[in-house]
Amino acid sequence: MRLVIARCSVDYAGRLSAHLPLATRLLVLKGDGSVLVHSDSLSYKPLNWMSPPATFAVEEVDEERASAGVVELWRVTHAKTADMLVISIHEILHDSSHELGVDPGLQKSGVEDDLQRLLAEQIELLGEGYTLVRREYMTAIGPVDILARDAAGGSVAVEIKRRGEIDGVEQLTRYLELMNRDPRLAPVSGVYAAQEIKPQARTLAEDRGIRCVVLDYDAMRGLETGHARLF
Repeated sequence: MRLVIARCSVDYAGRLSAHLPLATRLLVLKGDGSVLVHSDSLSYKPLNWMSPPATFAVEEVDEERASAGVVELWRVTHAKTADMLVISIHEILHDSSHELGVDPGLQKSGVEDDLQRLLAEQIELLGEGYTLVRREYMTAIGPVDILARDAAGGSVAVEIKRRGEIDGVEQLTRYLELMNRDPRLAPVSGVYAAQEIKPQARTLAEDRGIRCVVLDYDAMRGLETGHARLF
């Protein structure tokens, strides 16, 4: 990754046009080909950017631009749409490159990981007669948080979230479709477990035959909350 702090102006041409007048900005050139233009505001959101696949080129500065104070001209072109990001550099204040290596990807929050561990240890919270098969049961499209068996010996796939939203229901639905093709597991039912489940997510889950379970994180950790538990 290359980080450049420079006084620059920026022009975007393509499906829409945009111009950023001369100012000091952070330019981020990433290994995947993306280029982001940041100011010291707007939180994480760049002022402008080019997504990959893209090509980066430093072009010769013509006399007109040079007379206006441009010392470097960067042109970033999208490989598929031909959209262009043109960055006119007037002064470079900082320029450094860093090798970040392979990123391991986003990990689950501590709460979700704890919920998975605690539910595996207290699998009876799902119902009388439930037994744990294993945590992180791997499928071709990713790991199911918990694979369990109900009192009748049926397979149960459990997806665990801190906050249960529609995306989690869709994720569990994909797991169930795949797992029900495996004769060693089928039929597989689903449980969507979370500290809080949004009404829309509950409606979608129940429509698809997925049972919703609300988990009391503090109670599972042995803390007295004084609140009623709903399972």
